[in-house]
Amino acid sequence: MAFTTTMLAWSVLEFGDDMPRDERRHAADAVRWGTDYLLKTVAHPGVVFMQVGDPWKDHECWERPEDMDTERTVYNVTTGRPGSEVAGETAAALAAASIVFRAEGDREYAELLLANAKKAFEFADTYRGAYSDDPDLKAAGCPFYCDFDGYQDELLWSAAWLRRASGDDKFQEYIQVNGKTLGAEDNINEFGWDNKHAGLNVLVSKEFIDGVALSMQSYKESADSFICTLIPESSSPHIQYTPGGMIYKPGGSNMQHVTSISFLLLTYAKYLSKSSHTVNCGDISVGPDTLRLQAKKQVDYLLGDNPMKMSYMVGYGDLYPQRIHHRGSSVPSIKSHPERMACKDGTPYFDSSNPNPNPLVGAVVGGPGEDDAYGDERADFRKSEPTTYINAPLVGVLAYFVGNPNTGHIRH
Repeated sequence: MAFTTTMLAWSVLEFGDDMPRDERRHAADAVRWGTDYLLKTVAHPGVVFMQVGDPWKDHECWERPEDMDTERTVYNVTTGRPGSEVAGETAAALAAASIVFRAEGDREYAELLLANAKKAFEFADTYRGAYSDDPDLKAAGCPFYCDFDGYQDELLWSAAWLRRASGDDKFQEYIQVNGKTLGAEDNINEFGWDNKHAGLNVLVSKEFIDGVALSMQSYKESADSFICTLIPESSSPHIQYTPGGMIYKPGGSNMQHVTSISFLLLTYAKYLSKSSHTVNCGDISVGPDTLRLQAKKQVDYLLGDNPMKMSYMVGYGDLYPQRIHHRGSSVPSIKSHPERMACKDGTPYFDSSNPNPNPLVGAVVGGPGEDDAYGDERADFRKSEPTTYINAPLVGVLAYFVGNPNTGHIRH
């Protein structure tokens, strides 16, 4: 949820000017929904609340949220049981959002967010550790929400956002001093809720590209290296593409990579276009237009230009997923079925081959596998489950193409 909020805020920061005014306000409202919650999670000194609900018990039930009566067990990280990745990402979200609300004219809320972002970062950095290393938190979070990539990237990522939000040199110095020891040069081709490296490199490289912080050149080089893996014509080792042209990484919920990487392509193109910088990919030099075209191909694929001729956004186009892995969408609503439905009462609807009665319009599912095939099966959660962290970066991506309709041909 924190990463979702960070990416929604980044979407508004980079591409809010491409949004119609009403849509920008809606996007800011969505960011505030996230930050209002995240502020509560850091309201007590020395504690960050990280999870509400036992996922093992919740996953046993297929029921509507209105009927849930499973225990609302609360999990937190503390000074003695650290979780730098959750505290760090919370700091990043609050810092990024503070820039949004300063631009929106809500200075008081922006200052509240920034102050709490600094506190969350201080907590994450002072009490270093991964929540998955604690036996109790590991039992509660894994295998659903394990931290596989460590907390070090979140420390750099949150420092980068605090630098951008505050302009304070101490956060730039933190990145310079700690970059190597915190693994800034590791896993530079990954970006998602668990691994921030490629996003960190794009974010930090802005100051180098703008000529503000020449000491950040290594982050520009890492960002370039990542970008080159996305360019099929380059001599770099490539990311995998499906036969139909979709970015593909193993592990399920693949559209998270499509949307987050498309966002980075467009953001990096924006930074490059305001300078004379290009990306040197061995024997070819790549400019902003090439990056935008790569992003456009991914969005076109997601919206229906693919071998299945299917849109992977619910409610968009003529053919889209009908049986998504989502309780509220698949179980009859309280309007059509006002009687209470207990924990297991929704199971027949889970097992049914009928379309979901409540389309979750706008949700993007995990999408097809490496063969471009999508079976539209509710039980196949790796393909049919929508997530907030798939949708969040797509907000900025779609905003860019709304504001720049002549970038190749984008589906309408």
